[in-house]
Amino acid sequence: MLSKKTQYGLKALGYLAYSYGKGPVLISEIAAQKKIPIKFLESILLQLKTQGILESKKGKGGGYFLAQHPKKTTLAAAIRIIEGPIALLPCVSLNFYEKCESCDEKTCGLNKVMAATRDATLKVLEKKTLSDLIDAD
Repeated sequence: MLSKKTQYGLKALGYLAYSYGKGPVLISEIAAQKKIPIKFLESILLQLKTQGILESKKGKGGGYFLAQHPKKTTLAAAIRIIEGPIALLPCVSLNFYEKCESCDEKTCGLNKVMAATRDATLKVLEKKTLSDLIDAD
């Protein structure tokens, strides 16, 4: 299940994808349009900026904007930045792997099921981009 933080982050990215090419967007506008608490949104956008998905401009006419075209950033990349691993277990994670203490991965049925779940999820999230988050009118 996606955390509230990730849900808010993806909603904000969808709004920024919608606004792409129109100039920087104020945090207050994103918060109001997507009904996201502004203080929470500030930390999410800063995290996305630090990781290179967003850029910002200070001063009059300032705000946040996507660093590249919305079709060039996958949902998998955005979720990993905000949420961390996409896999449901650390022993099947591709980018955040940790060995489980309680089982042998070669024979563990749960490991096999969760690896298949990860693969199916990634198959979707690596094909979908920020442009897919734009709300339908």
